[in-house]
Amino acid sequence: DKLIKCTVDFGDPSTGSGQALGTRTIVSGIAQWKRPEDLVGKQLPYIVNLAPRVLRGVESQGMLLAASDQDGVALIFPERPVQSGTRLK
Repeated sequence: DKLIKCTVDFGDPSTGSGQALGTRTIVSGIAQWKRPEDLVGKQLPYIVNLAPRVLRGVESQGMLLAASDQDGVALIFPERPVQSGTRLK
């Protein structure tokens, strides 16, 4: 299977900051290049202002942002830890 299902914490929605989105399920087609343990505990950029999409019976509520070339997928990391739910600019 080419998909990895992740549960991603985008911050506590009760904080009222306007940025926190709670926990979401994100399905990414990167299993050919990455293992689930490559993602656990990492801060990665996601696009969350997309309509949900059902992939293999699982609703994906966003998309992992990564670079890809002829050698596969390269994950993108922030240069320092940032708060969950921080917006990309």
